[in-house]
Amino acid sequence: MASFDPRAALQALRSDWKKYVLILALGQLLSLCITSTSVLSNKLAERQTVTTPNFQSFLVYALLLAVYMPLTLARLGPRKVWLNIKKRYYWYIFMALVDVEGNYFVIKAYSYTSLLSCMLLDTWTLPCVMLLAYFLMRARYKWTHILSVLICLGGMGLLIKGDMDAGKNYPARDAVRGDIFMLIGATCYALSNTTEEFIVRHRPQYETVAWLGFFGTVINGVQMAIIEHDSLRQMTWTREIVGFTVGFDLVMFVLYSVAPFLFRLSSATFYNLSILTSDFYGLIFAKYMFHNSITPIYAGAFVMIVVGLLVYYVIPQATPEHMARIPGFHTPIPGDVGFIEGDVDGTDGDDGSELDPYSKPSTRDAVSISA
Repeated sequence: MASFDPRAALQALRSDWKKYVLILALGQLLSLCITSTSVLSNKLAERQTVTTPNFQSFLVYALLLAVYMPLTLARLGPRKVWLNIKKRYYWYIFMALVDVEGNYFVIKAYSYTSLLSCMLLDTWTLPCVMLLAYFLMRARYKWTHILSVLICLGGMGLLIKGDMDAGKNYPARDAVRGDIFMLIGATCYALSNTTEEFIVRHRPQYETVAWLGFFGTVINGVQMAIIEHDSLRQMTWTREIVGFTVGFDLVMFVLYSVAPFLFRLSSATFYNLSILTSDFYGLIFAKYMFHNSITPIYAGAFVMIVVGLLVYYVIPQATPEHMARIPGFHTPIPGDVGFIEGDVDGTDGDDGSELDPYSKPSTRDAVSISA
């Protein structure tokens, strides 16, 4: 781990504070989205006689496909889109698969194990993301980054203690099965987040989300047909159920649309640290919807997490020379971020040297958000 220079960190914060405010705001917007989907899912569960988590996710992926695929074809053209998916289709399939299964297993876990176990095991996503970023993005962490993660997890611990003191825990129906499901779901989320970050550092965000929508629709649709075909026939569609379902899908659409921007501007690690505050926002929802009280322990937890985010961002990471050279991304193709149009063979056309549009992919000096 590299040494820490506090003066350099303060200078970075002064010169880059607008960007920090932006990514902090994006992270908290995504955290609010997580909270909103939880509230809407609970409302649906209260009013439905059967649960259809695959159906809810299917509508989200279909909406992403319907919005972003036409946009991708219009902005890049069919040729660039075809060259990209022809060469890298298996990475998009993998990203969609682990995202679909992450959603499925986490929802299943909540029906088997206790709330405390779910909240604790869900933090498994963080070390997984950091480890994957080390190999894929060549991320190099300093001791201050580890400290910031510990501060955020400390804030998460305070949130959990507040929930337990308030008697919000519930008994486990099958703790072993539920804990296994949550670990699988958390690992899938880590794989999905890191893979998506890697792809959006090479391809435009809208194209990445378009293919996530396409393959997510196919994979989730098949899973829905196998698992939930009987439940869908038993569904009773009331105005409230339709309203909560539409609300859930729209919030998830915002989440999937904004997350790639945060991955590009910061990292999947910062994203997972940011959404730790979702339980705090859940408490705010509960205060105004169910008149629950907000104790000082929750406010302290929120402050700890924000401080941890500040520490994580303002300490620059060591800039690697390049990302991992994995199959499908060894050489650039038209449409890649930083690619010079016309150099399909990966050379610059002058001295024959290899074009590397992925050099020095610093999490601080990310490519423009409009790419």
